[in-house]
Amino acid sequence: LLGTQVCELPSMVAYSLFKRLTGCEAGEEEGAAVPRDTFIKFWTGRGLVTAPPPKRAFDSLRPDGQDYLTFADFWPMMECVLRYHPGLEFLAETQEFQRKYAETVIHRIFYSLNKCGSGRLTFREFRSGELMDALYALDRENDINKILKFFSYEHFYVIYCKFWELDQDHDFQLDKTDLAHYSNCALSYVIVDRIFEEAPRKFKAGTPPGKMCYEDFVWFILSEEDKTTDTALTYWFRCVDLDGDGVIRPREMLYFYEEQLRRLEGWNQEPVQFEDLLCQLHDMLSPAKEGAFTLRDLKRTKPQSGLFFSSLFSLHKFVGFENRDPFAQRAEAAEFTGLSDWDKFAKIEYFRLASEDDQQDTAGGAMDTDEQI
Repeated sequence: LLGTQVCELPSMVAYSLFKRLTGCEAGEEEGAAVPRDTFIKFWTGRGLVTAPPPKRAFDSLRPDGQDYLTFADFWPMMECVLRYHPGLEFLAETQEFQRKYAETVIHRIFYSLNKCGSGRLTFREFRSGELMDALYALDRENDINKILKFFSYEHFYVIYCKFWELDQDHDFQLDKTDLAHYSNCALSYVIVDRIFEEAPRKFKAGTPPGKMCYEDFVWFILSEEDKTTDTALTYWFRCVDLDGDGVIRPREMLYFYEEQLRRLEGWNQEPVQFEDLLCQLHDMLSPAKEGAFTLRDLKRTKPQSGLFFSSLFSLHKFVGFENRDPFAQRAEAAEFTGLSDWDKFAKIEYFRLASEDDQQDTAGGAMDTDEQI
């Protein structure tokens, strides 16, 4: 009550602060109490008496001696989410899935808020995002899957299963060949090469050369399936900007589109010549300087700018756009009103994965019946 009503903290942050000030572990809270002097020293020492709720939450998670949050600083809060949120009770006996769910949530937080990818989340980044709304939603909503920002279990399940499908040897690392199979080989080889050259972002420290770990896959899949976010646009811009001068020019676009054009022909699709594509993109995005696309140009023209990158290296998305049906588009817009591109993708993929699981269960039940007969 002190943490949520008096301090105006989301309950999961309040729980983690309680653990911090008492020193007890999850499950040991019963009978524990925060000494009055300890709380006053912490609260007043950080100037939180008149601070707004985002600042109180940030400082409740922030360790002494640093002015930012790291991945590890969110772990106590996630332990509380896993232990106390009713929507995650079914994970109580699966420690591995608990850990991966928590990791995924934290990766999504940093992907959305820490756009520079430094791994150090400042208060300015913390307060500017939608994290506080999501944390308060945990207090109001028992269905974790209705909290689409960061905490949805269904979203985690889609990301985890996508990674697992590609990780053939299940060493929890992907190589170029693994990633090239993403979404039925939707990506061109040249863009996969750029990702493994670490053009969009440096891979996690300690990852073996030529390998992508789960954290880097989370950044990849969020960027690929929702190119309307600033983080995604920056991710792909760095891939296509071959000389790193902050401008994408036609010669760089052609480098990627040549493979896309060959693949279109292999699909028996009517090829869109590069000159025609360049004119379409120029008319759509209206860059400040003709023949020179900057990141500012792309951010200014969201959501249309996502097509800029899909047309260069994401075959299925480009073909889908070229063959779009206006009636189907309107129906889809009505069905997914208010959802982001990522939310739509995750919803469709979760339904597919759940259907496959149901079919496997049905087939397994039929086999058991046959054996009994």
